[in-house]
Amino acid sequence: MTEVNATSISSFWDAAAASFDEEADHGLRDPGVRAAWADRLRSWMPRASADVLDLGCGTGSLSLLLAEQGHRPVGVDLSPRMVEQAQRKLATAGFDVAMMVGDASSPPAEVGPSFDVILSRHLLWTLPDPEQALRRWVGLLRPGGRLVLIEGRWAAADGESGDQAYDVKSESLPWMGGVRAERLLRALRPLAADSRVEPLTDPSLWGRPIQDERYAVIAFP
Repeated sequence: MTEVNATSISSFWDAAAASFDEEADHGLRDPGVRAAWADRLRSWMPRASADVLDLGCGTGSLSLLLAEQGHRPVGVDLSPRMVEQAQRKLATAGFDVAMMVGDASSPPAEVGPSFDVILSRHLLWTLPDPEQALRRWVGLLRPGGRLVLIEGRWAAADGESGDQAYDVKSESLPWMGGVRAERLLRALRPLAADSRVEPLTDPSLWGRPIQDERYAVIAFP
């Protein structure tokens, strides 16, 4: 497998940071989209206040929702500019939440030793070894903890991915273009005692109708 250059990946997302929140499901600026994601997160999280590791946190929109719901998120993202925006977003809302630069596939020790929930959204396709990342994440969960993996498959019918602007050779990223639910469940089978898939086809989550596969996997090791 070709080695992925972390610097070029970080630069790609740094360049995207300024306009990232313009996408309805990124910035959650539309009240309806924001409410839809808040409802889904509430259904996926433990009822009690939980320590949540938000991997590939981007500009921190999901971490902000979690903090508003009484949870204790920690965010990690490879892009310094994304993290800067996340820090500003959380601080402006009045929350003291750790948002740090780091490799989400192998979170830095500074995040803490263990969590009740590990959350990622549209992250696995960006990783050179997503299955190894899943193993690492499971190792960070406390007894009774859960993975919440918001994923999808965005490749077009002709096999071309919508991520062609991503400056990494496709053979370096086995899940480039996203991963189908059945493939992700297969990777989780040795790691999780129980997993379920929840389709995410409601247009209110995305600010528009979608034609591709969108879902969440909630897995309990």
